[in-house]
Amino acid sequence: MRPTGPLHLGHLVGALKNWVDLQERYDCFFMVADWHALMSEYERPAEIREYSRQMVRDWIAAGVDPKRSVIFRQSDVSEHLELYMVLSILAPLGWVERVPTYKEQLREVKGRDLATYGFLGYPVLQAADILLYKANAVPVGEDQIPHLELTREIVRRFKFLYSSDIFPEPKPLLTQEARLLGVDGRKMSKSYDNFIALSEEPDQIRKKGQKMFTDPQRIKMTDPGHPETCNVCHYWEVFVPEQAPKVWEECRASKRGCTQNKQELSEHLIRLTQRFRTQREKVPDDEVERVLAEGAQKARQVAQKTMREVRQAVGLG
Repeated sequence: MRPTGPLHLGHLVGALKNWVDLQERYDCFFMVADWHALMSEYERPAEIREYSRQMVRDWIAAGVDPKRSVIFRQSDVSEHLELYMVLSILAPLGWVERVPTYKEQLREVKGRDLATYGFLGYPVLQAADILLYKANAVPVGEDQIPHLELTREIVRRFKFLYSSDIFPEPKPLLTQEARLLGVDGRKMSKSYDNFIALSEEPDQIRKKGQKMFTDPQRIKMTDPGHPETCNVCHYWEVFVPEQAPKVWEECRASKRGCTQNKQELSEHLIRLTQRFRTQREKVPDDEVERVLAEGAQKARQVAQKTMREVRQAVGLG
């Protein structure tokens, strides 16, 4: 994850719950992608380090266990940039330019100059992040599938050019949870500032809850609702599934208004995030730095071994 702001509800249901479960079945590497963050925040990078620290606290609070998984900061392992350099040499420009999220970010993100050489190459750096650890599987959402396919294409090209089987072709592990939209109905993103943070205070959650995008076809409370197209009703389904059927039925029958729906949902989200904040406060900053230092050491051992093989394959060893 990129440390460009506080983690939000979308991260919780879209990644963190999945990460916790993956620890039971895989040897996991969880990376604070601070080089990736710098690609978009290079004009004002002051908060990246603090966001990195707070993000790891969030991971641990959610159940990511440093004793079972490797948690590390990308910039602490220099081999990421070394492999990125090798892969950028052999990755055709057209492959990189066709990644759809690159054009989406250029179009949607305001207040950032992303038309840079570095930002164009960020999918190749993602490939290096994956291949450095010879990952067999990568947990991704559907919108990240093109990035992973680029990685797989780079693996094939590396094998073709150097007759080397160093890298496996990583497979996607698709997140099972439905993707949350932001409070404005768009994709939830820190770039759009349309999220509810896991560390949000109750009053702020209530304020954002009241701004949530609801059923566009419902004008008055007496109009029948369409919960299947309502963002607020979808949140009920994700976060309060035991009450969602009743809420949906009352919405359809015009027995529940959008204002009531948002108010009650906000209170449930406050209780959810309060439990999270309580766990988060048990993780002090010095513990986070210790986890990152130990994780970097473990990651470096794997990364250095991979790069010895890569240098040999490309004639630099």
